[in-house]
Amino acid sequence: MTIDMSVWQGRTDPEDGERGLRFHQKVQSADQANQPGCMLIGFACDEGVSRNKGRVGAYSAPNEIRKMLASLPWHHHALPLFDSGDVCCDDHDLSKAQKRLADNISEAMRQKHFPLILGGGHEVAWGSFQGLANHYLQKSPSDIPKIGIINFDAHFDLRTPSGNALNGSSGTPFSQIAEFCHNRQWAFHYACLGVSRASNTQALFDKAEDLNVLVVEDTDFTAATLATIEDKLSTFVSEMDAIYLTIDIDVFPAATAPGVSAPAAHGVDYVLVERLIRHIGNAKDKHGLPKLKIADIAELNPRYDIDNHTSRLAARLVWTISRSLADHLVTENQGVKQ
Repeated sequence: MTIDMSVWQGRTDPEDGERGLRFHQKVQSADQANQPGCMLIGFACDEGVSRNKGRVGAYSAPNEIRKMLASLPWHHHALPLFDSGDVCCDDHDLSKAQKRLADNISEAMRQKHFPLILGGGHEVAWGSFQGLANHYLQKSPSDIPKIGIINFDAHFDLRTPSGNALNGSSGTPFSQIAEFCHNRQWAFHYACLGVSRASNTQALFDKAEDLNVLVVEDTDFTAATLATIEDKLSTFVSEMDAIYLTIDIDVFPAATAPGVSAPAAHGVDYVLVERLIRHIGNAKDKHGLPKLKIADIAELNPRYDIDNHTSRLAARLVWTISRSLADHLVTENQGVKQ
């Protein structure tokens, strides 16, 4: 992948020294990575959205997130941050792009980096999960941890690929993951939070029930119910060894996030989602290390954004996730088994 660091530029406050630093002053090229940290990996892809008959434009999302992230203040302590550039799908070969993404993720994890992927359509999830699964298969094929998938999304994305997995789209990744798990006799653990009954057919709700998916609908997300949702999520996370977090920006209301491939009429309040993200980031395994092992952002569509509102929201999500890593990665990287 070609790494273009020119996008990382923004305001500087030299009069404040180290305490006035911003993201663009801390991020380094992956070529310079000489210690474990957070590895940003872009997935520039519209192919899955196009196949799913959505609004294309997510291809340019990774760089837009970087631009909005660049000038955010650095409150991340000793967290090393690297950018490995973008995996691009320029030839309509989605499976090949997803495999390349998976290879980059598993290599990043081998080097003890936390992969934080900037999509791209939600087809990114199939590549992200393959990368995580490959990492554990390479480490110990006979000792695969229980992997829990937490998806903040207005859609289940459980559609069956047309014909075969090679015809996957942004609407099929979790169906592909479920099939992958079934073929290897792994349990499929999936939580979909913020799903809209108005945006999913009854067949998809039936499939989610058959797969024992933890479902929280958008209409059930309120400040009054947040503690109950948090309890459900805590139970889900407590039963897992590793967590894969994926956030589809269309989980937020169209008024908050207009720049997405499929805008949501109802959506979920950002404040509620952010609190749950922090809750997930605080979950630890039996070694005292974070259970959260990988995360991605999906479906930002800058082509339909208004005054960068959605790009800024996506950048804030990246900021929040990486912030949750800052207090944990130093311990994790001191040779404790991941």
